[in-house]
Amino acid sequence: MEKVPKRLIIRSTPFFCLLLLCLLYTSIEFRTHVNDQWKKQRTNLGGSCQEDLNFLLKRLVKERNQAQLEVTGVSYHSDVHTEVWVSNRPVRIDTRAMKIYAPSSRYAYNRMISPYPRREDKTAMDYVSPIQILQGNISDPPACRYNHNVPAVVFSSGGFTGNIFHELNEVIIPLFLTTRHFQSRLRFVITDFRPPFFEKFGKVLSRLSSYEVINPAANESVHCFPGAVVGLHYHDNLAVKTTNYIPEGYSMLDFKQFLRESFNLKVVDLSQMEKPVLVLISRPKHRAFLNEDQMVTMMKALGFRVVIAKPDMMMKVEKFAEVLNSCSVLVGAHGAGLTNEIFMPQGAVMVQVVGLNLGWASATYYGDPGREMGLHYLEYKIEPEESSLVSLYGRNHPVIVDPASIEAKGYRIGRAVYLEEQDFNVSIVRFRKTLVKALGLLGRSAPLGVDETEISDDSF
Repeated sequence: MEKVPKRLIIRSTPFFCLLLLCLLYTSIEFRTHVNDQWKKQRTNLGGSCQEDLNFLLKRLVKERNQAQLEVTGVSYHSDVHTEVWVSNRPVRIDTRAMKIYAPSSRYAYNRMISPYPRREDKTAMDYVSPIQILQGNISDPPACRYNHNVPAVVFSSGGFTGNIFHELNEVIIPLFLTTRHFQSRLRFVITDFRPPFFEKFGKVLSRLSSYEVINPAANESVHCFPGAVVGLHYHDNLAVKTTNYIPEGYSMLDFKQFLRESFNLKVVDLSQMEKPVLVLISRPKHRAFLNEDQMVTMMKALGFRVVIAKPDMMMKVEKFAEVLNSCSVLVGAHGAGLTNEIFMPQGAVMVQVVGLNLGWASATYYGDPGREMGLHYLEYKIEPEESSLVSLYGRNHPVIVDPASIEAKGYRIGRAVYLEEQDFNVSIVRFRKTLVKALGLLGRSAPLGVDETEISDDSF
């Protein structure tokens, strides 16, 4: 191998050094340029994120109060059911004392909010812990231990949770209304944390937020957020209203689709089903069907595949939602179990057995909402002879002939009589006619050879 002359190497060294210096300088200049551009982009992105957050929070504020939110950084909504406090500026949440610090030089106040939409019911609110909001010139706020880059939504899982109606009515639907438009870019702070509630609806919560929930009792510290919402918006009983409510733009059908996605339910409407399935809610006490076996026999004779839903089955919300998602007809006496109508496919039928003096409650809590869910709704109104109250009080007692006089004595007395003492011995002949109507709404007819005159009715 030919050797390179030593003189050539010595003479070339300055050239190579100069070349290396030029390359190094160019590299530094390039990296500086890239870093500057990245910093600029990050700054712009931060501004964009803040503008986006402001827009999302404004959706939770009435139009006439949005200017106040822009100027002061906060807005407060109050109605008969709920309170909602919104801040589009940084806050500190001390989960040790459940205090929220919202520094401001323009507006100062000290407010207590109980973040559960049932403020008109003192019994429910006794199970809800209040949150203190301190806004103004706060000289020495607690130091942040955790910094979050998404807003906080603070609510309580206290109140009447443990009952499926109240869980959906006062937490899950209000959560959907308040947070769905954030597209999971938020973090829940759940006070009065109840593990059974979280186990039931964990999939719903995880679809609304991409972040692990904060349970203040298990995470006592100071958390800092770029904004916050305290409390949940509420429209009505099992309701998502399309106009004149905050926020606008959602319907009950949107909420049902959200539940289907959360629980991975496949059936959207009855066109995907073959043999009609009837789910009968079986209550062991309070508004129980005393002749349930006869009812089931009649239902099967009409061609239904009958599923008897007992309380232990209904406790497993996710699995029971699958049962209802494949259900053509749901039958039940007035009560929380009928809340599960929300999982039924479009065009299905809900049949509510309405006890004595339960007409208004039946329509208000389950009948009218059912129609908004895209369901057909039928009522079967109990005659006095079908109610156990006749044997308890006699046919001519005010409980039977003058319910208003009983209600006048107070809610607790009325509840004890009509909700807790009343059971049903349903007329099989009369009830069959209601189920034949249900078949008609499904586009089906009663099978030939089944004559109602052949059905025994030993109810009376």
